[in-house]
Amino acid sequence: MISSSEPINGIITKIKTENIQFPFIAKPNIGLRGTAVKKINTVEELENYVEKAKFDILIQDLIPYENEIGLFYVKLPNQTGKITGIVSKEFMILTGNGKNTLRELIQQDLRYLFQLETLEEEYKEQLAIVLKPGETINLVPYGNHCRGTKFVDASFEITPEMTESFNKICQQIEGFHFGRMDIMYHSFAELSQGKNFQIVEINGAISEPTHMYDPKHSLLFGWKELTRHFHYMYLISKHNKQNGANYLTFKEGVQEFKNHHKHYDTILEF
Repeated sequence: MISSSEPINGIITKIKTENIQFPFIAKPNIGLRGTAVKKINTVEELENYVEKAKFDILIQDLIPYENEIGLFYVKLPNQTGKITGIVSKEFMILTGNGKNTLRELIQQDLRYLFQLETLEEEYKEQLAIVLKPGETINLVPYGNHCRGTKFVDASFEITPEMTESFNKICQQIEGFHFGRMDIMYHSFAELSQGKNFQIVEINGAISEPTHMYDPKHSLLFGWKELTRHFHYMYLISKHNKQNGANYLTFKEGVQEFKNHHKHYDTILEF
């Protein structure tokens, strides 16, 4: 974690010490919905990012796997943990035809078009580039719904072998009973065996069962999935309370809610 007030030379030294190479990902230490997540290619881009940031920053290596999922894990009281859903993520990838510019290709896809303003700011004159036939570019190399990634329900990929593998992983995380892991991986077959994947981040109680955002699902399906997971959270919370867990008072909870929105407003200004 890096403070935005830290001098750029100190930040670069830390990056070198951790053996992180360009390009890498910079993002808020406490973030939401992919806001202010950016791929950093050069020292100049890093300087610009740090100059704009009014929040503490995390810097992460680019992970060398081409696929990403969100895997929701729940461990109910006195039960073995289970995977309650998997969302597969389709990135914003353009394929060139030797004729149209990147901007023109974006304008041909309604989902991509929603992101044009953000992409204009990030890519600038690069959107005038014409890709060769068959050449591809991943416009947003991190799987966030709000940044244009399509979410597809892949819960059918859950297997007993995968569940056993992630039970072993999650048992090593003290106090983790409920949440979604964002994972980069090579193939589902290897993922089930606990091979060739990396966990990008773990989201806790605020997590959503994002497989519900698959366009094929109805609003009713989304409500049912939210209700199902809220009930899981209630059962876990009740059990933890009975076993001595400390809870915030109502006043403390309201204050934390205000602090959250204040922090998020700061990120939105980025």
